[in-house]
Amino acid sequence: MNPGAFFAAVRARLGSLNQGQVNGINTLLAAVEGAPLAHAAYMLATAWHETAKTMQPIRERGSKAYFTLMYDVAGERPQTCIAYGNTCAGDGPKYYGRGYVQLTWKANYAKAGNKLGVDLVGNPDLAMNADLAARIMRRGMDEGWFSGKKLSDYLPTSGTATRDQYIAARRIINGTDRADLVEDYAQAFERALRDGGWK
Repeated sequence: MNPGAFFAAVRARLGSLNQGQVNGINTLLAAVEGAPLAHAAYMLATAWHETAKTMQPIRERGSKAYFTLMYDVAGERPQTCIAYGNTCAGDGPKYYGRGYVQLTWKANYAKAGNKLGVDLVGNPDLAMNADLAARIMRRGMDEGWFSGKKLSDYLPTSGTATRDQYIAARRIINGTDRADLVEDYAQAFERALRDGGWK
């Protein structure tokens, strides 16, 4: 791929990039290498959205009280928490969103850790390591770890994707939350990848 053409196209569509964003994009490009065009574009778009455009692994915003309320059996949704593996008091503030895709819930940390041979349950902060976070994103989206839905359920394995396909692909990560916005980012990354000669 031609990095100059790729980054010029990203800047033309998404604005200027700082060095941290460039470094993060390069980490992600290495992780998505060999993926079909639409899959690579959608993974980059998801990271752009889920990291608040930093392209660095981030922690979900919120206080311990918020994470307890949302993700802990002592909070507002105990049955949901139990269904996703947060069965003990204190799990909410421990297994909140981290990384490029905001890995959340003890069950998801366990699944990702088992698949990648890393103790994410014992040390969830490992999901903040850029290379590991990129591997979690790639395998998780390819294999449907997060919602049971995977990239190939929605996106073509060759050529470009349609607007509706990119919108539907949001179900891989987070239902239909901000699906239109992530679709816009996916179109921008798809064009940049094509301009860069993605194979």
